[in-house]
Amino acid sequence: MIGNQRRDDPEGLRQFKAEFFKALAHPMRIRILELLRGGPLSVGQLQDAIGAPSSSISQQLAVLRGRNIVSTERRGTTVIYRVHDPDLFELLDVAHRIFNSHLSDTIDLLRLVDAELVGAGSG
Repeated sequence: MIGNQRRDDPEGLRQFKAEFFKALAHPMRIRILELLRGGPLSVGQLQDAIGAPSSSISQQLAVLRGRNIVSTERRGTTVIYRVHDPDLFELLDVAHRIFNSHLSDTIDLLRLVDAELVGAGSG
């Protein structure tokens, strides 16, 4: 069961997917995942790389942990974070390609608008 719903419930599955993508929907969480692509890191290492307070980083890691996107390992007193499933990086790469495509289309449209403005000004 997922909450009050059966596992084979399509609506429950859609809700699960939506919650997964919500967990990715924050700039700092995306940055954390980009950094973890290079390998496991502690909160301190993430803090050094991002320049945000450790409390903010810990808060974002809690969201990622709650969706099983990152997992932890204790090394003495230090907690190390890693991406639970490396396929996540493939998902981020696909998203990157989609964003680049959309941005390229937008740039092309802006160039057309700019060309129209230049043409209208010379007439």
